[in-house]
Amino acid sequence: MKSKKLTGREKNFCRRYVCGISPGEAAKNAGFDGDCERIAQELLSRDEVIGEIERLCLLRRKISNQLAVSGYERLAFGSIADAVSLLYMENPTAKELKGMDLFSVSEIRRPKDGSMEIKFFDRLKALEKLKENSQTESGAASVYEAILAGARALNKSKEDEFSES
Repeated sequence: MKSKKLTGREKNFCRRYVCGISPGEAAKNAGFDGDCERIAQELLSRDEVIGEIERLCLLRRKISNQLAVSGYERLAFGSIADAVSLLYMENPTAKELKGMDLFSVSEIRRPKDGSMEIKFFDRLKALEKLKENSQTESGAASVYEAILAGARALNKSKEDEFSES
């Protein structure tokens, strides 16, 4: 089978498939007409489609890992100054609240007595997660590895069908 460059619809199929959509649904959402299940199976039997899925899985894994690390860093090292300021405000406006960095806040309560309680995410747990992440691979990676394994299995079963015919 001769390798060819992927079309826009084929790339769109790969992006949707990597997002966890079933192969037939991914083909339909990518703009293919007709028997989308069959079209998806044909796409997944092509080496260049599998290659694109592998590339996208690796990219998503890298991005997911970077986002998690960034979030844990903000929790572990971020400022709580805006949250403390909020404690001393009488009736903050929506505009004032939008300008505040409350990323490290896990819960805000106003008990009946009119006071305010603010709970923060655990900085030590965030540091532990950062340490774990530096030692092992992200858990999100296993999701993308599963998708990739599924694509490879479909490709192999399609190849086996052709070899038996």
